[in-house]
Amino acid sequence: MTRKCIVLVTLLSGIFLSARCPAQQSRQALQDPEWVKTDAPKKIVYAVPGMENARIRKVAYKQVGTTALEAVFYSPESLSGHLLPAVIFIHGGPLPANLLTQPTHWGQYVSYGQLAAASGLIGVTFNHRLYGLDRFPDAESDLADLIHYIRQNGVALGIDKDHINLWAFSGGGPLLTLAMRQSSPYIRCIISYYALLDPPSIRKLIPATVSDETLQNFSPFHYLTIAKERMPPIFVARAGLDYPGQNDIVDRFIQQALSKNLSINVANHPSGHHGFDIADNDARSREIIQATFAFIHAQN
Repeated sequence: MTRKCIVLVTLLSGIFLSARCPAQQSRQALQDPEWVKTDAPKKIVYAVPGMENARIRKVAYKQVGTTALEAVFYSPESLSGHLLPAVIFIHGGPLPANLLTQPTHWGQYVSYGQLAAASGLIGVTFNHRLYGLDRFPDAESDLADLIHYIRQNGVALGIDKDHINLWAFSGGGPLLTLAMRQSSPYIRCIISYYALLDPPSIRKLIPATVSDETLQNFSPFHYLTIAKERMPPIFVARAGLDYPGQNDIVDRFIQQALSKNLSINVANHPSGHHGFDIADNDARSREIIQATFAFIHAQN
């Protein structure tokens, strides 16, 4: 993938890609662009002893044509018999449709799943179809089906179906609207890490075939402006050295949540970059990750 593709659209890897770039990828041969080869092996910068001992269960939670979408469940090594809260890690995008190394195999998500298990939770990573900035409906459908799968199979997975937490990274931020459009008591909290929280603000980068109404439908910021019912508690992690324009969106989101007197925790990394949890190996990154898990436990 060339540098010409780099524009103001968030990705979990810290790379910003044009909405057109993934669609231009050949869908015939599986391959990884250079940024995936560079970033996929990276693990998060916070670890605790024994997290590599997590129990792992892989399932195909959804079939789309000939493609099986994978979810991976990370459980504590020693299960107490009690059902545990689940944390669903929502990867960013857009990603090439012909990606060879899927996000469930990236070091970032493997290590988050392991850390969740070591923290007494069930970590859930999954692949979804955010192959372009016109594909939010497909990706949301995948998330909704994963949540349905978890709630239908909670006991077998060791998960309390009424304690599900959503943690979105970068371009996965718009999928948080699934928990914001209406009250879903089983969604205990939502977490945003350097996430895209208002797609209409990047209207010029999104195909004209995507209506303004659709963009608004996938804007977490929009749902704060019209919030009347209880929202799940929110945690926002902000990278002080994020890409130009990104923090303008994040800051508007934070101010709107405060104006509505909603429950919101904000963690700022003044010297952090987009993807600070894999890019900035420093004390503040570790503090924010640790604080995020403490926040999850407080809601469950």
